[in-house]
Amino acid sequence: MDDTCTLTLPIDGMTCASCVARVEKALARVPGVREAHVNLATEQASLALDASSPAATAQAVQAAQAAVAKAGYAIPEETRDLRVDGMTCASCVGRVEKAVKRVPGVLEASVNLATGGVRVRRLAGSAGDVALREAITRAGYEATLLSEGDAGATGPRRGELRGWHVAAAALLSAPLVLPMLGDLAGRHWMLPALWQWLLATPVVFGFGARFFVAGWKALRAGAGNMDLLVATGTAAAYGLSLALWWREPEGMPHLYFESAAVVITLVLFGKWLEARAKHRTLDALNALRALRPDTATRRDAQGAEQRVPLAEVQPGDVVLVRPGERLPTDGLVLEGRSHVDESLLTGESLPVAKAPGDRVTGGAINGEGLLAVRTTAVGGASMLSRIVALVETAQAKKAPIQQTVDRVAEVFVPAVGGVALVTLLGWGLLRGDWAEALIHAVSVLVIACPCALGLATPATLMVGTGLAARRGILVRDAQALELMRQVAVVAFDKTGTLTEGKPVLVAHRAADAAHEANDTLLAQAAALQAGSEHPLARAVLQAAAERRLAAPAASGLRAVAGRGIEGQVAGRRLALGSGVWMAELGVADAALAAQAAAWAAEGRSVSWLADLGPAADTVATTLATTGPARALGLLAFGDTPKPGAAAAVAALRAAGVRVVLVSGDNRGAAQALATQLGITELHAEVLPADKARVVATLREGLAPGQRVAMVGDGVNDAPALAAADIGLAMTHADGGGTDVAMQTAGLTLLRGDPLLVVQALDLSRAISRRIRQNLFWAFAYNVVGIPLAALGLLSPVVAGGAMALSSVSVVSNALLLARHKASSTR
Repeated sequence: MDDTCTLTLPIDGMTCASCVARVEKALARVPGVREAHVNLATEQASLALDASSPAATAQAVQAAQAAVAKAGYAIPEETRDLRVDGMTCASCVGRVEKAVKRVPGVLEASVNLATGGVRVRRLAGSAGDVALREAITRAGYEATLLSEGDAGATGPRRGELRGWHVAAAALLSAPLVLPMLGDLAGRHWMLPALWQWLLATPVVFGFGARFFVAGWKALRAGAGNMDLLVATGTAAAYGLSLALWWREPEGMPHLYFESAAVVITLVLFGKWLEARAKHRTLDALNALRALRPDTATRRDAQGAEQRVPLAEVQPGDVVLVRPGERLPTDGLVLEGRSHVDESLLTGESLPVAKAPGDRVTGGAINGEGLLAVRTTAVGGASMLSRIVALVETAQAKKAPIQQTVDRVAEVFVPAVGGVALVTLLGWGLLRGDWAEALIHAVSVLVIACPCALGLATPATLMVGTGLAARRGILVRDAQALELMRQVAVVAFDKTGTLTEGKPVLVAHRAADAAHEANDTLLAQAAALQAGSEHPLARAVLQAAAERRLAAPAASGLRAVAGRGIEGQVAGRRLALGSGVWMAELGVADAALAAQAAAWAAEGRSVSWLADLGPAADTVATTLATTGPARALGLLAFGDTPKPGAAAAVAALRAAGVRVVLVSGDNRGAAQALATQLGITELHAEVLPADKARVVATLREGLAPGQRVAMVGDGVNDAPALAAADIGLAMTHADGGGTDVAMQTAGLTLLRGDPLLVVQALDLSRAISRRIRQNLFWAFAYNVVGIPLAALGLLSPVVAGGAMALSSVSVVSNALLLARHKASSTR
């Protein structure tokens, strides 16, 4: 028998024959790879793998990826979403994940019981869709591949439980329960055995067939789940009733048909309520999807208007948005003025004014004016699509606490089966009444609640991430959301995070006291900043435009990270930047230094303009001047704190969180802002690359389990955001920083409001409380119920009701999170 399988994988980065040889050697050394051939023309590697066991094959593929990466190349990755029908409990989740992870090429598989979906991260070219479906089928479930457009779809599923199923089962079971009510009233009577059998059989094997089918699939796969427990328990009660009836066909033996039928009915009722509740956990995500209109009004170059499907709109097209309509695409306003309601996208409760040149986001509602918008992004590239994708990804991922629950679930069903067997033997051997022993064993099987364990965490996270999205907080991964509650230190960037990020030039002074020198200074600074999008550059250009100053032409412009910009203007090499950079360049002027210190003490950001000497043919390095360097003058900028900054700092401190300001600005400006906002700890004049080091320093001395969060604009703060335990990237109203924010930080704040940091902390703590509550109840049902059932203190009917109640209560408690109110900080 051939125990070899062949796999073809793409390789990125190869350029020549030596690359091929290097990759082949790297792959040949991987354990489990029997043969490797690399083709430069197709940029693919063909591997013959050891297929003696699925686990060995999967390990060999992952080792091959690491070997290729170590050799300096890469095997690209991709994700795939599938919908899995038939999962009912935490043990099902574990079995599906194991089955998918055994498929060669799969790197990670995350199953969400609440949505019935699985997200697979695999090597491109491996783990084909057919292989994934076959693996899930062998595990006992049915898989449906989802396209990019309907990932996470929540439409009706094949075989989905309907309300009339539950109602019909209840109608058939009701006559079986009436004698039990008579016993409570002191009047003992019983339906004839034939009638009990006629009523119970369609309930158990008709409406309850789903449990027997799913239980058999699990048993055939060598595993167990909730369906197997229910099927085994009800079949035992039904079989015992048949045996007793056969033994005394003419008598009135006590039968247990009612236990089998009522248990099935109660469990069906619980599953129906659970399904309804799970659909509600997706409300926030469905609301985001519904924001995108199906059509748009497109205007052509001749001014003609046409209503077209949204799929036909392309970047560059001009669309018209009338009052009350939703914006169909992201874009820039060309004509018109209006207010736009972005509340479902950013959580901003007040409409935002829009004018020509402003950015708008698809899905927002236009207010009173007609807008003409030039499309900049459509489809998957739009902000709305990226928000939906991030929320789906966050809901698909598991919180760290769920990993512990999954390990418990792996042994839960076998352990319950063992307890049931011990109960059966114990009661049977001690009392000699094997019928009674079997009923007690049935109670043990029926009361077990693995479904509650599987739903406790994902249901809460789904509600929590949806609630966060409605408030303008995007969760990129579940771990960031869970760790946020442990934050002991929050480090804030200054410009654009705690301040408006729109500085204006408030003063400038030339070294030459002449009035004309001040205009020359501003014109030279504007020349260096021409074309720059930096906030200080915009302030300089705006000031020059207001004074109608003509900026001379500049060439050889070069930005120096964390310091400033240099270039050639009118035959001279000029540098515009910080005082630290001027000291490195040897630029000194006592009078200007005194003025700079005075402005800094007032909270101003100060830039120096210096002449580094005659321009050379090419721009030399900034630290090696071609002539005597001298200061030309100073520019002072002012920036106002954001309205919610002081309230956010006060709320964080009240919550026991240490607040730190980390800024690249001069110490005077940073200190002035810190004093104004009530921040007592600051790090000023920190280069972007050094902010990560500051974050590491803040982590020192913290107690175990305490975390550091960094809040920045997601551009120059990217290293610090990545270095922090939790990065919170704040996007700007003009859309700046959005792309970097979504890629770098665990949490993205869609509004430039520091109070969102407080809400993120508050929401994280609320989510963690709900998860702990759900896990407590999920374990409590089992820890209390199983021993009671084993001791004979619970009937199968009561056990079935408790089991149904467990799942419903867990999901209902998760849904209560949607009512959580944001902490009042204003």
